Amino acid sequence: MKKTKKLKKIALLDVHAIIHRSYHALPDFISSQGEPTGALYGLVAGILKIVEDWQPEAIIACYDLPGPTFRRQIYDDYKAGRKKTDDSLIEQIKRSRDIFASFNIPSYDYPGFEADDIIGTISKQLVDNPDWQVIIFSGDLDTLQLVKDDKVVVQTFKKGIKEMMVYNEKAVIKRYGFSPTLIPDFKGLAGDQSDNIIGVSGIGERTASLLIARFGNLEKIFSLLDKGKEEIFLKAGIKERFINLLKTNREEALFSKALATIRKDAPIEFKIPKGNWQENLDQEKVLNILSELEFRQLINRFKNIFSNGQELSSEKKFSSEEELLLKKAQLGLWLINSDIINPTIDDLTRSTNQKELPAILEKIEEKIKKNNLEKVYYEIELPLIAIMEKIEERGILIDKQQFVLLNKKYKKYLQEISAKIYKIAGQEFNLNSPKQMAEILFDILKISTKGLRKTTGGARSTRESELSKLKDSHPIIPEILKYREVQKINSSYVENIPKLIDSDGRLRTNLNQAGTTTGRMSSSRPNLQNIPANEEFGREIKKAFIATPKHLFLSADYSQIEMRVLAVLSGDKSLIKFFKEGKDIHSAVASLVFKKTEEKITREERRRAKVINFGIIYGMGINALKENLNVSRQEAQKFYDDYFNAFPSVKNYFEKVVKKAEDDGYTETLFGRRRYFPSLKSPLPFIKASGRRMAMNAPLQGTAADLLKLAIIAINQELEGKSLIDKIHLILQIHDELIYEVEEKHISQAEKIIKDKMENVWSADVPLKVDIKTGKNWGEID
Repeated sequence: MKKTKKLKKIALLDVHAIIHRSYHALPDFISSQGEPTGALYGLVAGILKIVEDWQPEAIIACYDLPGPTFRRQIYDDYKAGRKKTDDSLIEQIKRSRDIFASFNIPSYDYPGFEADDIIGTISKQLVDNPDWQVIIFSGDLDTLQLVKDDKVVVQTFKKGIKEMMVYNEKAVIKRYGFSPTLIPDFKGLAGDQSDNIIGVSGIGERTASLLIARFGNLEKIFSLLDKGKEEIFLKAGIKERFINLLKTNREEALFSKALATIRKDAPIEFKIPKGNWQENLDQEKVLNILSELEFRQLINRFKNIFSNGQELSSEKKFSSEEELLLKKAQLGLWLINSDIINPTIDDLTRSTNQKELPAILEKIEEKIKKNNLEKVYYEIELPLIAIMEKIEERGILIDKQQFVLLNKKYKKYLQEISAKIYKIAGQEFNLNSPKQMAEILFDILKISTKGLRKTTGGARSTRESELSKLKDSHPIIPEILKYREVQKINSSYVENIPKLIDSDGRLRTNLNQAGTTTGRMSSSRPNLQNIPANEEFGREIKKAFIATPKHLFLSADYSQIEMRVLAVLSGDKSLIKFFKEGKDIHSAVASLVFKKTEEKITREERRRAKVINFGIIYGMGINALKENLNVSRQEAQKFYDDYFNAFPSVKNYFEKVVKKAEDDGYTETLFGRRRYFPSLKSPLPFIKASGRRMAMNAPLQGTAADLLKLAIIAINQELEGKSLIDKIHLILQIHDELIYEVEEKHISQAEKIIKDKMENVWSADVPLKVDIKTGKNWGEID
């Protein structure tokens, strides 16, 4: 049997299409230097995906150039419907050239021609070459017309930027009903809205597909019409109206086809590559630019792909002494740049240009001193290291049977909700299929899509955030939202947690001391910070976290700590007075805002004051306030103005915080912890606005985090001094709450020590208040 010859592979990248797709599919990432990087992240991820999937011998980047193309010269309205390109996107397109240079990937372009034409020209040169297979990587479907058998294929995005679809000739025929070469003819009839190609007005995609599949190209269609063979079209199911449209719009159809046809004669000097592109790849250059762009995950992915099983940096096992040095260095780097959460060894070596841990730590501690971070580093973060280790070592006892019962209960509940949804819909469908869900909601039930966002692929979105907008428009929506909530809780916690329990029956979560940008701690495997707040489901799950025999759980929770921090940092006399007098802060604020005595404040007015209080802390704007209060924009504006008129020092404080962040690039907590805000340099108004909101909150949330950590240290020192460290164990930290596991006979001592140390961790004008609860399981103290 004759062996099939293995072809060399060349990947042709439609850079603009990939970057454009990534720009709209990904968040607006910004580096710590203020450089927009979201689209570049998608581009690099795409390059690595091509390498993983195809192992090509050559990769070529194909570009559009600024300025008019030949299509624009013959048709002024070509792509006229497109918005002006964002400055952020333009900058990333320019920067992409540096990425390809670092990867040793050649770039091709030519004035007046689009990237598609460059790709078409190179494909033509290779399609008959017996040694090569061509893989076109694009962000749209325009290049499908170049597909030929398995010799020229197109890989494009299916969903977001992670899911890909590969089109060979069979796949194109399956999608359209005709061969790839007829796609320009199809667009000649149906047009292409994205490129403002008009086609034949009145002929849609369905009729265009039928005509092309039945009769072939436009020239054949018009030849039949010229010969008066209308009856052939009628027999094929083409209505007379469409026949007349074809007759009167021949010129438009042929012109649109010409616009949609990819040129294969761009005057570029393309040379078929010799050897493999990776032979001259300088990995250090790639790692340097990925480090500049702060693509930490992509750095690891790059190394996994190109290291041939050998790690580029020393990911070795450390001794206990080295482990301590490593943790110190990681915490130090995180304090220097709060965006580098959970720093890796690569982060450390690249940030310091050192390879040995003692030298790395020395460099980092020099920077700690330079940035006035010594207090938060030496007095807060370093003393916590040993305490965090003890929490992880002890773990929490789990009642497995509770999870078994919950799993049965939730599965039955899901079946009941499903049946209810099917009854409302009038038919069964796959509740986990966005496509089927959209068809039921918008096609069968005719629910309006007005105001709903579409997916990056242009489909009608059925995300939770979008369906929530429709919750009052149809009875099926609340049931779907309920189904998704229960399904997520069941899969994320009820089914997952038992898999993580150790042989002694205890769950040991990973605590991340440097796991957030705010200064708060986080946990993973599982993330216990995110167990749902929903009273019914959350409490049932928490009941499975049980105290060791002869022990109780003790919860110590700071009351309104961020509001108290705001009172101190802003120096607002009214807020300070309210807290000193021990008043209900929401009723007190309501009395000042609504100009009533506290006794006359209604429940609704207190609720509104509470929304405003917490909203102000997180930089909530007028629109968000309007949504949360369920009032008109005018009313929300009045509440907003009345609040700041009542608390002018708060307004002045926030203005100063934002001004400092804009001038210095960072905010500071009461103890000197910094958080950087490169987003304030963004040319994009909505990113800048988001940065302002986060900057307003950062000193409040960060100071609260510092206070909690200082309290942990103070409690630990007191317990050691009184020989109670083996009787009273810290097992969890959730937001502003500490949870201890305490021997029953020491519960009163524990309550006194913990409450005293937490409430007296600072000596500010505003007292701190701690609420204590005890119980046999986490649910009882929630």
